[in-house]
Amino acid sequence: MEAAPMLRKTSPRKARTGRLQRRESLAGWLFVAPMLLGISIFTLFPILIMLILNFADWDFVLGLEKFAWAGLDNFGQLLDDSRFHKTWMNNMIFMFTVPVCMAISLLLAIIINKHVFLKDFFKVAYFMPYISSVVAVAVVWQVLFHPSKGPVNQFLRMIGISDPPRWIADPDWALLSVMMISIWISIGFNMIVYMAGLQAIPKDLYESAEIDGAGGWTKFRKITLPLISPTTFFLLITGIIYTFKSFDLIAVLTKGGPAGSTSLMVWYMYETAFLNLKIGYASAIGTVLFISVLIITLVQWAGQKKWVNY
Repeated sequence: MEAAPMLRKTSPRKARTGRLQRRESLAGWLFVAPMLLGISIFTLFPILIMLILNFADWDFVLGLEKFAWAGLDNFGQLLDDSRFHKTWMNNMIFMFTVPVCMAISLLLAIIINKHVFLKDFFKVAYFMPYISSVVAVAVVWQVLFHPSKGPVNQFLRMIGISDPPRWIADPDWALLSVMMISIWISIGFNMIVYMAGLQAIPKDLYESAEIDGAGGWTKFRKITLPLISPTTFFLLITGIIYTFKSFDLIAVLTKGGPAGSTSLMVWYMYETAFLNLKIGYASAIGTVLFISVLIITLVQWAGQKKWVNY
């Protein structure tokens, strides 16, 4: 007869190790539980609800009794909604603030980094609009851009322009005015990030280039631009995402007007959901907004392999 296999007893050391690992895992879960709970309640759950409401026709003021499935009708309405087409085009135009802001910020970063004393003062001065209240900034620019009594138009009249633009009160100039303000707000943040990228470039590279007879433009094109390309890519991604979620500046300055000239997708979604009470239609707008940002981001991620140097 074969001997019965002997049962192996767990050694006390392994048992203690297992208990310790379980305790560490439990402690880890307890530490991350508040964050997971917050993400679940304030992010994942609203996303799930939005996905459901995409296919519904519901006025939440009337209660769940009036909830009705609409299928793909909300997305069908978007195809024929001229105002939605205008807001989407406004968002596409508003995206041009990103490259303009990055170019100005890079120029300022290079100048301050190389040729300016009191660098810390200028860093704070340019960064102040970014950390200031958007409401306060918008109110200040409302005064500056006042059509008749604003300092901007008074200055333009002083230099001989008899009929200056009406800025945010003119449908032809309103979106451009908001874009200018957005650039002014964002310059400080982009400049600080660019300065950090410039200071990380080894000075030996510039010294070697000077020995080889390279000029300033050549050093900028061959050394500076390639080595700050990861910084540029980061600012490009975050800047474009910011343009798609711009709301507070529009809400204070123009409320989407005049004549819908400054209405962006987030503002139109807000109006549809909380003023017109069309929750399902607003959810469809939010889904299109998400898909637009996702496609643009994926295109950038695919393209960055050709121009970003890590």
